Amino acid sequence: MTSNTPLPATFKPSGPLTGTISVPGDKSISHRALIFSALAVGKSRIAGLLEGEDVLATADALRMMGAKIEKKDDVWTVHGVGVGGLMQPDNVLEMGNSGTSTRLLMGLIASHPISATFTGDASLTKRPMGRVIEPLSRMGADIRARETADHKECLPLTVNGLCPAVPIEYRLPVPSAQVKSAILLAALNTPGITRIVEPVLTRDHSETMLRGFGAQISVETDAEGCRVISLTGEAELQPQKIKVPGDPSSAAFPVVAALIVPGSDIIIENVGINPTRAGLYEVLQNMGGDIRFAKRRTVGGEPVADIHVKHSPLTGIDVPADIAPSMIDEFPVLFVAAAMAQGETTTRGLHELRVKESDRLAQMAKGLGLLGVSLTEQDDGLTIRGSGGKPLPGGRVKPVIETALDHRIAMSFAVAGLATESGLSIDDIRPIETSFPGFDELVTKLAAT
Repeated sequence: MTSNTPLPATFKPSGPLTGTISVPGDKSISHRALIFSALAVGKSRIAGLLEGEDVLATADALRMMGAKIEKKDDVWTVHGVGVGGLMQPDNVLEMGNSGTSTRLLMGLIASHPISATFTGDASLTKRPMGRVIEPLSRMGADIRARETADHKECLPLTVNGLCPAVPIEYRLPVPSAQVKSAILLAALNTPGITRIVEPVLTRDHSETMLRGFGAQISVETDAEGCRVISLTGEAELQPQKIKVPGDPSSAAFPVVAALIVPGSDIIIENVGINPTRAGLYEVLQNMGGDIRFAKRRTVGGEPVADIHVKHSPLTGIDVPADIAPSMIDEFPVLFVAAAMAQGETTTRGLHELRVKESDRLAQMAKGLGLLGVSLTEQDDGLTIRGSGGKPLPGGRVKPVIETALDHRIAMSFAVAGLATESGLSIDDIRPIETSFPGFDELVTKLAAT
């Protein structure tokens, strides 16, 4: 967000959404493509990179540590420094709103003989970092964080790396792809074998991409059914050509918009459908959503498809808690779908939503309440009683929705605005640029086709 001045916007009821569109590149893959390319020896090329503020923050930080990163036409070129070759940054690493950049780069620095201070915007500096500090400290990194009044370790923080670091075996206490990836990044420059035990499957982009870059990494299943990821350190990564698919988390917004706006029929091209990220689509199909996957293919080791969506009457369901890791970022827009469904939708096991860019459970409950949605907020989820497809009545008074500087809250209510009686206003749409540049124009295009 380049300006500190809020940018409000109004989203009004829409006619049918139609047409064929694409969404920005996958944010998770974009971060990792830049970081792994910076650790390779030689020149990697990345097409389809998400050019949102979060990913650009990662690129800026890597430049400060010696990687040469440049863009020509639609291709990004990264001249890597090799594992162990990072340089001491000469300034604070400004992460903006990006928790992914922060946590992954903390892992990267933890096993290099350098130190770096991280800071961010008002939202990011409230997010707890203890979950990643704990395993990196076990590997030998000295991490000094600001401690809040409720004893959370937050930004600004400084990571003093240790080289050689200490290989560990670490069992993830809660599902977290970011913590897993931070440990793997630290392990790349750590002699010996680092193991991560993952009781609940999370997005596996790091494992897939590291294997493609030539790292010695294996994934097995132990006697308890847990995934055990083993990585041999002091790795030598080889440069790659990478094609980043469309982000399934970004595609979620036009998908739900098409489902809830009568007469809609859209196709979203070239979207990643990795099973560790596809939980939302399974849930929406179980609610009666007409969602079909065409032209299934594999690009760079990742499954990709075109998603065809038509307006559908939705029915509320009990969303199983064990699906949460595969759709944790998509729950805000699922709540919008649930608000338009027939009957009751229950969700649980969502404590993680309270420590995202905002407390997403509280923000969604508050905003949907302003729209007249009947719901109950629990500690770990929401129970939503839907309108049965009727426009949300709160739109009569055009409420102003607070985003709390959270891009997914902003986009979720932009979608909800299309299904109100007379529209709603959002206090600040600037955060959307962190992950979905051009979102507002895309919504306008679909409505005008």
